[in-house]
Amino acid sequence: QVQLVESGGGLVQPGGSLRLSCAASGSIFSINIMGWYRQAPGKQRDVVAGITSGGSTNYVDSVKGRFTISRDNAKNTVYLQMNSLKPEDTAVYYCLVVTSKGYDYWGQGTQVTVSS
Repeated sequence: QVQLVESGGGLVQPGGSLRLSCAASGSIFSINIMGWYRQAPGKQRDVVAGITSGGSTNYVDSVKGRFTISRDNAKNTVYLQMNSLKPEDTAVYYCLVVTSKGYDYWGQGTQVTVSS
């Protein structure tokens, strides 16, 4: 069994920053892809950013230049540094881990609210 524990969400003013973390533990043999998704009220869950085991990254256009995804393979942890936050970034953020065997696991979600 795999557990994902997210942290770092909260309330921030527009233009502010937050850093999300997601630590994976349990029966993980090898993690391939780690990523972040978000879901705003009344909308579908969409990808925000992803990072491979080799460090290659990709981002949705709306966060390019503002968000940075990184990972610590030794700790099985993925991070999302979010700068210049906008009200439209408000959502529940979920981390996703995909193992080398193709199994995927989701975090419980952490609320990010950008408001003055």
